[in-house]
Amino acid sequence: SNSFSFLVRYRALIFPLLIREGKPTPFFTFVLALLFCVYNGYLQGRSLSNYAKYPSGWLKDPRFITGFIGWLIGMAINIHSDHILRNLRKPGETGYKIPRGGMFEYVSGANFFGEILEWFGFALACCTIESLAFALCTLFILGSRAKQHHQ
Repeated sequence: SNSFSFLVRYRALIFPLLIREGKPTPFFTFVLALLFCVYNGYLQGRSLSNYAKYPSGWLKDPRFITGFIGWLIGMAINIHSDHILRNLRKPGETGYKIPRGGMFEYVSGANFFGEILEWFGFALACCTIESLAFALCTLFILGSRAKQHHQ
């Protein structure tokens, strides 16, 4: 589960360091998010390493290939959208700006869309109840955030 580990490290460690300015995150929110990520990472890793059983040709199965491609495209959209969002304002600028470029030309919450696609691809590639549960949680949580951002 190295790809899952990379994304968790990117989201938890690298992405926050790339943000130049913005509203500080309340400590309690940070702790809850950290606990969720640690528990989910444990749950995904344990389910894949201890309980999931795959046939010998699983890496050639259309479900795995489609899921992996979905995960990869979702991650690329997510990272590119984060880059666009980080560069919306010039240093010292404040106020709301509408993001342009990439998937923002098609959906107002491209970063959320990318992450949702990513985890449904992961769920399809893994075919476990734990990965599906995480994809559905991601859909409901980020879907509601995307709706708020769109309004």
